[in-house]
Amino acid sequence: MLKVVDFTQKRNSASGCVMLLGGFDGLHIGHKKLMETAKTYALPIGVMTILGGKAGLSLFTAEERAEIFSRVGADFMLELPFEEIRGLSPNAFLELLKEKFSPKVFVCGDDFRFGKDACGSAEILKTAGQVCVETLCKIDGEKVSATAVKGFLALGDVEKANAFLGENYFLIGKVYKDRGVGKTLGFPTANIAYPKDKFPIKKGVYETRVTVENVTYKGITNYGHRPTFDDNADCTETYLDGFSGDLYGKILKVEFVRYLRDIQKFESAEQLKAQLEKDIARVRND
Repeated sequence: MLKVVDFTQKRNSASGCVMLLGGFDGLHIGHKKLMETAKTYALPIGVMTILGGKAGLSLFTAEERAEIFSRVGADFMLELPFEEIRGLSPNAFLELLKEKFSPKVFVCGDDFRFGKDACGSAEILKTAGQVCVETLCKIDGEKVSATAVKGFLALGDVEKANAFLGENYFLIGKVYKDRGVGKTLGFPTANIAYPKDKFPIKKGVYETRVTVENVTYKGITNYGHRPTFDDNADCTETYLDGFSGDLYGKILKVEFVRYLRDIQKFESAEQLKAQLEKDIARVRND
């Protein structure tokens, strides 16, 4: 089971560890390459992740990152609040890692920088242990990065974002009780909050895959407002095709597969229902 630690804690391990260094706002395909390198060493694997960094909102919440890191084989996640470490010199940062985690191997990308003013590099790491530096990944000549993924998500291009991530972009949350309007249309929806600290995708209607209690369903998800009912509050509501039962209070994982259409204001509930039937038919047939 993945252990979550912060920079005030000490991980008790006489064997040391392999430490993956970077912001690690989730894992894109470049990060996963680093993970595969880390697995070649017979040591526990730790992944560093920055909370509240300079880039603004995160691709994944801390809880979602823990799910990702656990799934790919990490043993612990080191949470580092950006405001707490931004003033540390490279040497001070390195001493912190050595004191708390006794790393024997550092794994990072060749663009990794650390410490105050980002003046620390792999050369400094070599004073504390073995260093494995991997070259950057590119797709069609473009650097794979969290910044690039955010750019695609802002445009609604989740397919390109997913290619860079190596998996579907997702949201995890607990279903809360809403107005129940969808149920009256024959499209009961599960509503979960989109975290305020999570990077917002483009508002619209998406094809999704929704997992609840280890079962995955095809779905359609509306992220944004609901103009047909004059509801200007943003929400994330999902219809799970083929699901029957009560979802209130359950944890959903909603994976975004592709952008279907913009949010529209319909003249009636019947027109909205007709459009939803077209949406789910596209999802089923494709």
